[in-house]
Amino acid sequence: MTDLHLWLRHEVRSTERRTPIVPSDARRLVESGVTLTVEESPQRIFPVEEYEAAGCRRAPAGSWVSAPGQAVVIGLKELPDQPGELTHRHVFFGHAYKRQPGAEALLRRFTAGGGALLDLEYLVDDSGRRLAAFGFWAGYLGAALAVLQHRGRLVVPLTPTSKEELDQILQPAAGDEEFTALVIGALGRSGRGARLAFLTAGIEATAWDLAETRDLDRPALLAHDVMVNAVLATAPVPPFLREQDLDDPARRLRTLCDVTVDVGSPLNVLPVYDRTTDWTEPVRRLRKEPPLDLIAIDNLPSLLPRESSTDFSAALLPQLLRFETGGPWGRCLDRFHQACRELGSAEGESRHV
Repeated sequence: MTDLHLWLRHEVRSTERRTPIVPSDARRLVESGVTLTVEESPQRIFPVEEYEAAGCRRAPAGSWVSAPGQAVVIGLKELPDQPGELTHRHVFFGHAYKRQPGAEALLRRFTAGGGALLDLEYLVDDSGRRLAAFGFWAGYLGAALAVLQHRGRLVVPLTPTSKEELDQILQPAAGDEEFTALVIGALGRSGRGARLAFLTAGIEATAWDLAETRDLDRPALLAHDVMVNAVLATAPVPPFLREQDLDDPARRLRTLCDVTVDVGSPLNVLPVYDRTTDWTEPVRRLRKEPPLDLIAIDNLPSLLPRESSTDFSAALLPQLLRFETGGPWGRCLDRFHQACRELGSAEGESRHV
């Protein structure tokens, strides 16, 4: 482990407050012999001074581009557009293996520079279960925002908060009308988080999972007032909502939150919108009459940055302490190489068309 050098980078997205490694876990890494360099970051929920106190090195934001070649650069969300060639091993959520917008360009940057993407989404155990995920908090926030929007109490722009403060405003108030809610993917991490948020708001949501979506009852889906999608599809499935469903005169559905946000991917189970929403404009109206509002924010857990980071870091720490070429990290690398081969094959086919 003494040869491992982790480089915790600043997140370029201004609304990204989370971190994959919190200071208390940074201390454990340093004590185990890991070199941990932490970039300065104005929005990270934990100030860099806390990492310094844990024994980490300090570096300017964005300096990972000149980090030692053996350093493993770790973050959460997208990289900046430059440099065009990526030479390091990078650990983050790349969203590059399901033909999402920008996926091919990102993979080309890695192949051009000789680096590698170790995508956190594909850090899994022998059974394929993810070892570190923000899913619970994504589901919790998704359902919470849907409740607040449906009750007319969503304050914009969105700002980070604590679970205690969020739960206070989720409590039902006098005059709140009862409504029905549906969580699809209810048995997964995100689904469990969504169901708990609904319960906090005084709503017991209908829970659907694989058994209910194999033969989807769309009229029953549309009969709910609020829906949260927490399904992460890994193979093509019939969409849960289609354009014609939004125009169904029997539709009661008024508020839709897509926690998964697979927009642009052929695996998207909600192909009724073409772009995400954000903290400044968290809600988009898909239909005026009867109204249907969409929430599709791709960094929901950043609204509870301290709680979500602490949970994620605790799950990731054992994997970082066992960072090696085999096991879960080896599977990450294998998936990256597979994606690069698929990209090369697709480019070869296009040249011969």
